[in-house]
Amino acid sequence: MTTPVRCEECDGRGWKIVTRRGNVAAAALGMASSVVVECLHCDGTEQTSPEGEVFEWEVRIDAGAGDELGASGFSPFQATAMDELRKAMRTAPDGVFVYGRIILRLSGVGDASGEVSRREVFRASLDPAGSVRFERVDG
Repeated sequence: MTTPVRCEECDGRGWKIVTRRGNVAAAALGMASSVVVECLHCDGTEQTSPEGEVFEWEVRIDAGAGDELGASGFSPFQATAMDELRKAMRTAPDGVFVYGRIILRLSGVGDASGEVSRREVFRASLDPAGSVRFERVDG
């Protein structure tokens, strides 16, 4: 059980929570689990971790003979990446076919080689009403 702690970064408006990332994998490797302290209200300094998971998002524009990269970015949080992708896709000009995807990039916990794995986790499409539809990619 965790004890809630008031965040100093946002002057106590938020509560900090502790999330354990990679706990099962770290325990199997005999290493300490990576712990991230996150504020529920702000983007405090303790939120990001140099290793772990990052969600990359990108908009692809159909250019006839292929597709071109549109807006792109990354976030340590899946929900934020989905929101940013949704905003970028909705700003596409009318009559242009766009789609998007979210890629999960994992860096090895305690891996000396610095190897990074990437896999697509969501595909997004823009329906005629202007809503963005997400589809989970199995893999």
